[in-house]
Amino acid sequence: MKTTAEVLVGLVAALHVYIMVMEMFLWERKPGRELSGFDAEMARATAPLAANQGLYNGFLAAGLVWGLIAADPTGHRVQVFFTVCVTVAGVYGGITANRRILLAQALPGAVALAAVLIAA
Repeated sequence: MKTTAEVLVGLVAALHVYIMVMEMFLWERKPGRELSGFDAEMARATAPLAANQGLYNGFLAAGLVWGLIAADPTGHRVQVFFTVCVTVAGVYGGITANRRILLAQALPGAVALAAVLIAA
């Protein structure tokens, strides 16, 4: 089960790297606009906000990777902390911004968290 948990944490980290790239570097280009649903003008206007969000998503990914490479018990504790952070951020984003975030961020984070806790 530990391997499953680590794979799930790695996938959530990869998801957050993807989100970071979309928000920080591709927001005003076609892939970013398709993700946000914004036209070019709105994407341009919101680019600084998206880049800031992207930076936070990068920190989440870095924390998840840290949890994967750190020796236990630190690695386990870091994985729990960052999967909780991902899940809470996803729930908050789903409530305040877009319900899709519940499925795209909160659900994967919660599944990874459950796996990490079960593997303990």
